[in-house]
Amino acid sequence: MTFQPRDLNLTDPEKGYLNFVLYTEPRRGHASASLNATVEIEAQQTVTPHFQEWLGRLVRCEPNAMHCTLVEPRKIPALFHPCVMEDKDSPSAIAGSGCTCRQTFYDPEFGLPVVAEHFKHVGTGGTDQWSYTTFAPLALRPDDVFNRFHMGRSLFWARTEKGVLSILPQREGRGYSVGYSGGGPSALAAYLTQLADTDGQNTAAGASYEEAHPAILAWTQSSAADRGTNELSLSDLKAMQQS
Repeated sequence: MTFQPRDLNLTDPEKGYLNFVLYTEPRRGHASASLNATVEIEAQQTVTPHFQEWLGRLVRCEPNAMHCTLVEPRKIPALFHPCVMEDKDSPSAIAGSGCTCRQTFYDPEFGLPVVAEHFKHVGTGGTDQWSYTTFAPLALRPDDVFNRFHMGRSLFWARTEKGVLSILPQREGRGYSVGYSGGGPSALAAYLTQLADTDGQNTAAGASYEEAHPAILAWTQSSAADRGTNELSLSDLKAMQQS
């Protein structure tokens, strides 16, 4: 399946899901995203300030069909179970105070679904943590212009000129990573190069690896890119191209 940036604005985020393409395989009993990359956020990644900013804007909602695409089919019923903190008799409760429930949200800026998974040990003083699963958008919103790239704990973010934070647009099969020579750093470098080449205007995911600028690729492959929290402005990316 191919796409152009103009094809990505499928719906208004206030009415449905933006930048999302879905396919179903009825005989196999599941539905999945065909273009949007799944983003798995582990509990240890939730401590970053950018994640907390993103989490703070999520809106709790009732489970719907889009949330069902983010969990295994046998786990779908758990989307409708309350947390043990809300109901001690929840089907997701374990031995009274433990919990393996799931909660559902949506991102009001992009309309994309989010599923949070609870893992709580029985008793007090033990593990009590949440992890999250969502989809990356295929592009920023139609009137958004990229301004700054953020990275921390293997999470990748974009901030627009208006200050809106987004998970970095990503296409399925083009996962991002840093710190070594391989597909992940190449995919990230190609996307950042595209942003620099277009002054932040073309934010559609899926740039070809061959488009990566050598200086930007050298940065994504370097140990410097893998150290701590990193930020690059649009002007920083353009300066890399001139070095």
